[in-house]
Amino acid sequence: MNDDYLWDKTGEPDPEIQQLEEILGTLRYQPKPLVLPRRRNYFPLLAIAASILLAIVAGGIWLRTRSRTEIPKQQAIIETPKPDVTPVLPVNKSAVNPPTQALNRIHKKRSAPTVVNCEEALAAKEQLMLAIRITTEKLSLVHRKTQPNQIKNQHRIG
Repeated sequence: MNDDYLWDKTGEPDPEIQQLEEILGTLRYQPKPLVLPRRRNYFPLLAIAASILLAIVAGGIWLRTRSRTEIPKQQAIIETPKPDVTPVLPVNKSAVNPPTQALNRIHKKRSAPTVVNCEEALAAKEQLMLAIRITTEKLSLVHRKTQPNQIKNQHRIG
């Protein structure tokens, strides 16, 4: 027997080996093209749809929280009050009791504000409104800055 025949088919073949090759020839490898069943793969389409849906939900949540944290600016409308003009009727001094005259004097002092007092009151009101607006803005800024750090009194377990 020649060993070259077994390795590279050169040389003289052995009759027993030829007989074995004929018997096992039916089981010899025969190359065929690979045919796979064709299935539609929906995974990339589902991944794209899920990412778009996730982006829409995240955008909606972001817009909702953003609109809640912003406080709309409010503008105070200042209207100057018009003095209330009431006609003064002549009073008969003999018909009015002395306690009623004292009440009329007090009432006249309170009901007739001067123009200077109205202007001072409006200026004080504007200053107060400005102070309240500034305080509100500062408080909302502090609230926004401290909002993410609200997790307190939590300890590790385990």
